[in-house]
Amino acid sequence: MFDQIGGLPVHVLVIHFAVVFVPLLAVGAIVYGVVPSLRPRIGWAVFLLAIIGPVCTFVAKESGEKLYNRLIAQGFKGPSKVLLDKHMGYGGQTFWFTLALGVATLAMVLLTLRKAGSLPRVADIGLAVIVVALAAISSYYVYRTGDAGAHVVWGSQG
Repeated sequence: MFDQIGGLPVHVLVIHFAVVFVPLLAVGAIVYGVVPSLRPRIGWAVFLLAIIGPVCTFVAKESGEKLYNRLIAQGFKGPSKVLLDKHMGYGGQTFWFTLALGVATLAMVLLTLRKAGSLPRVADIGLAVIVVALAAISSYYVYRTGDAGAHVVWGSQG
């Protein structure tokens, strides 16, 4: 399922979904957490992004593992393999932090669906701080994963 589509590795077809949707989730979650007055307008989009972002990173991670196994079976080794291993490590971290961001964002949205002020202020601020931190970490790992992947593919040319 995560190996190939039409002879192309699924990974190269799906990675851009993660590259787009994780930063969108991060920005949406930060705005939702920090600007309560916008919550009624963006809540549905942030809710959807909290599901789509982790799903995209999961598919990218799983398809990357299939591609990795295929490359290793074909004899991929040396300095490029070291870079590929680094890329794989960052990809795993991206998935876990994005999953945590998605869960925290879903919790925040679901707990604040009711009228403004329904959540105690300290809990609202605490959730916002957690979401902002997870958004920053997830964004960092998306960048590091993509950068490491680009070095595997393009080397010093990119």
